[in-house]
Amino acid sequence: MQIQGAVLNQVGAPGPFAESRPLTIDTLELGEPGPTELLVRIEAAGLCHSDLSVLNGDRPRPVPMLLGHEAAGIVERVGTAVSDVEVGQRVVATFLPRCEECEACGRGGITPCTPGSAANNLGELIAGGTRLTRRGERVLHHLGVSGFATHTVMDRRSVVPVGADVPADVAALLGCAVLTGGGAVLNAGRPRAGETVVVVGLGGVGMAAVLTALSVPDVTVVAVDPVDSKLGLATDLGAHRALTPAQAQAEGVKGRVVVEAAGSARALEGAIGLTGAGGTTVTVGLPHPDARISVSPLGFVAEGRSLVGSYLGSAVPARDVPAFEQLWREGRLPVERLISDRIALGDVNEAMDHLAAGTALRQVIVN
Repeated sequence: MQIQGAVLNQVGAPGPFAESRPLTIDTLELGEPGPTELLVRIEAAGLCHSDLSVLNGDRPRPVPMLLGHEAAGIVERVGTAVSDVEVGQRVVATFLPRCEECEACGRGGITPCTPGSAANNLGELIAGGTRLTRRGERVLHHLGVSGFATHTVMDRRSVVPVGADVPADVAALLGCAVLTGGGAVLNAGRPRAGETVVVVGLGGVGMAAVLTALSVPDVTVVAVDPVDSKLGLATDLGAHRALTPAQAQAEGVKGRVVVEAAGSARALEGAIGLTGAGGTTVTVGLPHPDARISVSPLGFVAEGRSLVGSYLGSAVPARDVPAFEQLWREGRLPVERLISDRIALGDVNEAMDHLAAGTALRQVIVN
């Protein structure tokens, strides 16, 4: 079938992207879903900093590639081996498929699936190969999703069904922003009543971490970012304090759990400095591969602190997406408040400029 999608043709194009237009809206041919796969009509797709990282070369990927990894849509066709998802169901895409058979999958979300990661690096689906072409040219998949499109084919292992009562734009955010930021809090940080959670970097993932921390009873939440407008939004969302990095350092803020969601070496160094004795710094940001940090190791030993990485929120999507869905349903996780703009597919380059400038929280493409 023919679809419309935003294809990345060149990595590292100069900004502004509204002028260089590294993403082109093209007509593509989408193949039939394989036995373990689904044809999904995309309803909503969020723009994440990880998409920008592919665009600007911080996370190099092969091209041409149909971008987008945070999405939700309606199943229109199921493969012959799929028996637990039906046509007409809404599903959330998750950007790391899990085979549930490798050693990494046996560690409860702590380590990424080995075959899933290999497929993502190749720009293929976990069952092997690609399903996209453009005038006879093979087009690669982005993290098994390729959500900046009208339709996509995904493996069953890349989706989680959600209830029809969950709006598509909310559902999309559950699969990346909430799973990554919220999972970092609950799965990697594990705050307890009476403790302080500090979130450094208030993009979509960081704000999702703030919301999730606020859902934990009797936890104090401190939001940290250099942009005043984001501090104001964090306060509106319920953060107990909202400070610039300089203010947090000057006031001696210390958290038992500190989540770094900025994707910056400098931000990670700051987050480590805000971590109290016995605390855990959880880093979820994806800086450039050449980035390095400089910290004294003494405090990790003398104060019993730890630094852990959390990919996809150390989550098992089939377990955690329904849990976040229920928190939203109970009114304890108002995900819709993270959405700053709803845009058309054709506006994706301009939206990337807003993302790069730090002026947008979560822009969502609505089909």
